[in-house]
Amino acid sequence: MTHLTFTVQDQIATIVLDNPPQNRIDLQMADELSEAITAIGSSDARVVIVRSEGADFSFGGDIMTWPGAETRELRALFERYMSVFNQLELLPMPVIAEVQGLCFGGGFELALRADLIFAAESAEFGHPEQTLGIVTLLGGIYRVAERAGKARAAEWAMTSEKVPASEMSRAGVVNRVVSEDKLREEVLAFAQRIATGATRAYAAHKALLRTWSLGGVAAADQAMFDIAMPLFEREDTQVGLNSAVEALKEGRPRPVLEFQGR
Repeated sequence: MTHLTFTVQDQIATIVLDNPPQNRIDLQMADELSEAITAIGSSDARVVIVRSEGADFSFGGDIMTWPGAETRELRALFERYMSVFNQLELLPMPVIAEVQGLCFGGGFELALRADLIFAAESAEFGHPEQTLGIVTLLGGIYRVAERAGKARAAEWAMTSEKVPASEMSRAGVVNRVVSEDKLREEVLAFAQRIATGATRAYAAHKALLRTWSLGGVAAADQAMFDIAMPLFEREDTQVGLNSAVEALKEGRPRPVLEFQGR
């Protein structure tokens, strides 16, 4: 791979964008990202970190070939990007985006596919598409709206302003803002914690949130038990429940368990 790397160690998968100087996303990176996601999906990984090399997370799409391209060619390219990004979003395990520097355009839309975004204090986010006369082609505006509300999503998309991580955190787009020197350490510590958790329950929570985003509370209620009840047949759930019941019977604190992802 020439535009990114990925590793799986101690059940933590790490995808690293590495297309200097701006980590712009092109077809090569999209193909490599798809390959990495497929490999991670069949590995023993229980959590995924997406980060980048260099000063910036990503400036977004590589626009160099767009001028003069036929609309059908551009549509095919953007559909490929959308498919790969959604492949990441649909992974049945927690995905954490580790963001530093500028996170713009398609880079921002990639980060929005993560379940959690940890950002450095100096990180900035934005939709530059307005300055090109186009829209957030990979679903950025409505994924921001899902987290921060329609009004803010509209303002940020229409102004193409650079929004600091602190404001994104207050709006609910970013989960945690961390000093630059502690970002990698905090993301890894959180990933290690998640990797020992109830992997199947995480996947179920992701499925419920996805159902809610598609159809609201009523749809999620309708799907709840189809998604939730199979967990009771899982080893992790049985161990967790039995442990909790024994602790209650003996009047002692419930022990902290390290689940096996089964």
